[in-house]
Amino acid sequence: MKIIAKEKIAENLTKFIIDSPLIAQKALPGQFIILMVNEKGERIPLTIVSTDKEQKSITIIFQEVGYTTKLLGTMEPGESLYSLVGPLGKPSPIKNYGKVIVLGGGVGIAELLPIARALKDAGCKVTSILGGRTAELVILKEQIKETSDDLYITTDDGTLGKKGLVTDPLKRLLEENKDYGLVFCVGPLPMMKAVADVTRKFKIKTLVCLNSIMIDGTGMCGGCRVTINGETKFTCVDGPDFDGHDVDFNELMTRQKRFIAHENNAMCKLQEKIKKEGL
Repeated sequence: MKIIAKEKIAENLTKFIIDSPLIAQKALPGQFIILMVNEKGERIPLTIVSTDKEQKSITIIFQEVGYTTKLLGTMEPGESLYSLVGPLGKPSPIKNYGKVIVLGGGVGIAELLPIARALKDAGCKVTSILGGRTAELVILKEQIKETSDDLYITTDDGTLGKKGLVTDPLKRLLEENKDYGLVFCVGPLPMMKAVADVTRKFKIKTLVCLNSIMIDGTGMCGGCRVTINGETKFTCVDGPDFDGHDVDFNELMTRQKRFIAHENNAMCKLQEKIKKEGL
């Protein structure tokens, strides 16, 4: 699990290429890994952005926002992760849906890329909509453009593309033409909820890639449970993709906040450690 290459692609966004022959051979679009930085670290899930079977490596992109991702960001090529498990989760249901719309927000764009590529390879006409708070956070634009028939970009502050939200071009496209076989969305929970609310009115199949808190990745701990159409599901084994119209987003957003105090405390300790050791 040695880090082969590292690249800072935006503020607090880092890309790693990791030596992982077995995962590189088996992983499919939509699946993820769970890693530990060190022996006493927590387990965190990260989507597999791409694989290279010849190089026997996988690529991940992560946002340095919490204790473990900040610590992960201090690692350099040549260093090794304590553990890396995968591929986990169900692969995304890839087939020719005809015309599809894929939406990605912030770091979710990294998770969207392998899905967009797979849908294009399956024969779909792919319309991509990317969004971010500002231009710098709309990542992988060229890679998404290469696999898209049409590309729309929005930013909250108007520094790139149209000022507004990803739901703005989505509404316009669906009002102009309802002949879409699938909408796929990955990004912050409020964004995915808003997209599902829009597509529900048009009765268009909508898949969202959920990012609930995970621990073991095998469905045993229950930490990633979500309510789907009134039933309890586990994101790590039943997902991460679910029908967006069936997800109880309000419950999930509440559950995502339950460790904020612990995370803030851990971040304070990490900042002290970084300052002391000069990481």
